[in-house]
Amino acid sequence: MNPVTEFSPAKLNLFLAVTGQRADGFHDLVSVAAPLDFGDELKARSREQGAGSQFTLTCDDPAVPVDGSNLILKAAQAFLAATGWPGGADFSLTKRIPIGAGLGGGSSNAVAALRALNQLSGGALTAPKLAEVAATLGSDCPLFLANAPVVMRGRGERLEALPAAAAARLRGRRVLLFKPSFGISTPWAYGRMAAGKPAHYRPAAEAEAALAAWLQGAAPAEELLANNMEGVAFAKFIALPVLQAKLAREFGVAAHLSGSGSACFALLRDDSATAPLIAAIRAAWGPRCFVQEARLA
Repeated sequence: MNPVTEFSPAKLNLFLAVTGQRADGFHDLVSVAAPLDFGDELKARSREQGAGSQFTLTCDDPAVPVDGSNLILKAAQAFLAATGWPGGADFSLTKRIPIGAGLGGGSSNAVAALRALNQLSGGALTAPKLAEVAATLGSDCPLFLANAPVVMRGRGERLEALPAAAAARLRGRRVLLFKPSFGISTPWAYGRMAAGKPAHYRPAAEAEAALAAWLQGAAPAEELLANNMEGVAFAKFIALPVLQAKLAREFGVAAHLSGSGSACFALLRDDSATAPLIAAIRAAWGPRCFVQEARLA
């Protein structure tokens, strides 16, 4: 039981329709999100009372904050508040998911922390209570408890499992992730959408109809892909649409933004060669850009 190691997967928003701003300041959305077989690793070792701070965090990436602003430590405090557990833990994060990418790294780390603490505490939280605590930490957090493709609604907290046949069209699909050296702030992206309302929003009825048609049909995953956050991101960060157009023109590959970005992704056939694609991406965005092959979990 000690230490505990949790895989912390990245996610992709394969379908994302932001439909409007809510009275509480959040945004309503309709999305299909899927975890990947690529992600971070979080280790948690219990610590005795009186050994200093109740929770500590270290990370192999110096760009990741290890203070109270990190969602891992926020998750630990939320766990403590929900359970009254008297223990503590030292967390160690191996970071692979890039920051500011729209791949859900921070939210996934938070859920990994909750899972680890629940193991260390001997199951202090039931599954429903774990989901309730996760929802308080961020809109993306509950999906990482599902460990399967889901439909997200509301601000992301209302989850619905995909029908088995639809999930089968996604599971195991090969995907190439790529991110430029810059990130995109999620609050900035949603703020830009709100500033341009209603032009940037997709009508909820239209989004639901498009999603229902895909779920009830037999079309491949490629026909599900959509993201209306691309409008605000592409207007400012021109490198994104320029590369998107290049990949479509030269390779016949449809690239999309995940979430608010700046990471993009493209679904690949199992027999597709990635070397030419990767070379084109690095030629456009420089050798320091992030590129990673993965599969939908």
